[in-house]
Amino acid sequence: MALKEEFEEYAQKAKTLPDTTTNENLLIIYGLYKQATVGPVNTSRPGIFAMRDRAKWDAWKAVEGKSTEEAMSDYITKVKQMLEEAAASA
Repeated sequence: MALKEEFEEYAQKAKTLPDTTTNENLLIIYGLYKQATVGPVNTSRPGIFAMRDRAKWDAWKAVEGKSTEEAMSDYITKVKQMLEEAAASA
């Protein structure tokens, strides 16, 4: 399976993660997803009162140096890990 196809498959699987998934893990996959689909951060950092948007922006900024392929690969690996952990705790 091509990397892009596998990435899209795991993007769909990520939507099935349980509600108990930590915000930290959700932010990690958010940042990787944005890096893989958009590229480097292209907006200014949200203000201090927009805490949710600011956390998402920071997560994206944290993976800014990764290539599209590297971000896709890391995203797939992280979602697989999160799905396995969810299945183990179910």
